[in-house]
Amino acid sequence: MEKNQLMRMEDLLDNPTPRIPICLCLDTSSSMLRVVGGKTVNTGKTVFQDGQNWNIVEGGITALQELQDGVNHFYNAISEDEVARFGAEICVVTFDSGVRTLADYATIDVQPEPPDLDADGMTQLGEGVNLALDLLDERKNEYKDAGVDYYQPWLVLMTDGEPNGDDYELQRAIKRATDLVNQRKLTVFPIGIGTEADMNVLAKFSPARPPLRLKGTNFKEFFEWLSQSVSTVSQSMPGDKIQLNVEGIKAWGEI
Repeated sequence: MEKNQLMRMEDLLDNPTPRIPICLCLDTSSSMLRVVGGKTVNTGKTVFQDGQNWNIVEGGITALQELQDGVNHFYNAISEDEVARFGAEICVVTFDSGVRTLADYATIDVQPEPPDLDADGMTQLGEGVNLALDLLDERKNEYKDAGVDYYQPWLVLMTDGEPNGDDYELQRAIKRATDLVNQRKLTVFPIGIGTEADMNVLAKFSPARPPLRLKGTNFKEFFEWLSQSVSTVSQSMPGDKIQLNVEGIKAWGEI
């Protein structure tokens, strides 16, 4: 971790390109282990996790695997973009029964490999967002100290259920996010995964943009759209008003 921190700081000195901070704040609760495709065999067993009873099956493709493929695709797309790869800084935070920083803000050159996602437990969404915003505050201070400019940060918030962590942490996260959005210091992309996602809670994080529900498990389509959006921003100047590809959203999302 200390080596990675040193590389991240050295990159700011060696690469003065304006940064696009992007945090993927991802739900990795046990419900993300539900099977969404492929052939399965029912074992006849059940388990109670994340507030629901689940049938245990063997085989198949899980929502978590689809999400992992989408994140991998995002990393690959950014690495292949000759402009975005020097400016986009990706952070990955996961939340379930705890919260973790799987990747702190850094360019693809510093951390080229996407982190591995694991799922288990509940849905501490508020705690996850607060960690993401803490990391953003730290990175913005590092930009300032290094004299590196940056674009408005992006927070991609993806969940497939209802938050069941500490309510104080949830309300604090909502206030912090909305304050930043209203001050035009943050753009939030709230994405619901599946029919059980709490779209009402997601809406509270983004007063300027309604939450979108992913069509099926179109994670790759979403991350392809996201990478194209990052590419568009990286070719502009910090402070410019950017019009994102609204038509492209229809390929993967619905209100």
